[in-house]
Amino acid sequence: MVQIRENVSLKQLNTFHIEAYAKFYAEINSVSDLQELIQDKTFIHSEKLILGGGSNMLFTKNFDGILLKNNLKGIRVVKEDGDFVEVESAAGEVWHDFVMWCIAKNYGGLENLSLIPGCVGAGPMQNIGAYGVEIKDVFSELEAYDILSGKKQIFSKEDCKFGYRESVFKNESKNKFIITAVTFRLSKKPKLNTSYGAITSELAAMGVKDPGIKEVSQAVINIRSSKLPDPKLIGNAGSFFKNPEVDKAIYQNLRIRFSGLVAYEMESGKYKLAAGWLIENAGLKGYVSGNAAVHDKQALVLVNKGSASGSEVYALSEHVLQTVFSKFGIKLEREVNII
Repeated sequence: MVQIRENVSLKQLNTFHIEAYAKFYAEINSVSDLQELIQDKTFIHSEKLILGGGSNMLFTKNFDGILLKNNLKGIRVVKEDGDFVEVESAAGEVWHDFVMWCIAKNYGGLENLSLIPGCVGAGPMQNIGAYGVEIKDVFSELEAYDILSGKKQIFSKEDCKFGYRESVFKNESKNKFIITAVTFRLSKKPKLNTSYGAITSELAAMGVKDPGIKEVSQAVINIRSSKLPDPKLIGNAGSFFKNPEVDKAIYQNLRIRFSGLVAYEMESGKYKLAAGWLIENAGLKGYVSGNAAVHDKQALVLVNKGSASGSEVYALSEHVLQTVFSKFGIKLEREVNII
């Protein structure tokens, strides 16, 4: 039987390590747990929030509803042929552990997404991405349950409406479904993507001349580890802001004014600006405000210096938005979900 607890601390359940409380709290360890919970009166009459690894969440207040911790586990091969394999992962699996499982079997496609914090179920919600790869590039389908009816639904790539750090689950279907499993289409004959960021130079520093997916994964891990703070040691949610996309004319104007501007041309013809560069060149890298700070190695990351409140971190993010807009005329967007 699923236990619903009251007034539960969330400090150890979010990677910012912000103290906040959930009015009600329940853990889902199986689909039958979920089906039972959906019929519970407390669940039915409460606002709902689904939590995986808590790595993309900033609590600025207590949650006056029921928080569901998704602990579903299990990885299996659904089908395969000589070139591709479809692997299904339960939503509660740790993302990096799942990536390592696939790499150990030489299933290619996820290596550039190594060391991203969080759980598998959060991946398609955010359409997580790094180093030139996004979830949508390897996504096959996902299984989810309607929170109101309890009915299972399969979502195709088209159904998910993936965008840059966007999906249907962050918009019209927000908090309407609980993702229980995600299936990925991976390659048995991997094609490496080493053109983005510092992967090529890191492989060279590693002395690797003929890399495979294991080496690319390790290069990504090395790069991320050198720039990003470990949330177990310093509270953070990884990248706090999205990289803004602008039209060519805006990019060219900025390039004239700021010669060192870091940007990447997209297939759409737009340009993706490096938000970290904008923040750093607005003079905010390492900036401290009370118990919150802009990380001194990667300006895209906001950190909890030990006892920050969610409101302090949010106020810092507001200062970053306003400062960047004042200098560059660019409106940054938060990637982290604010409660």
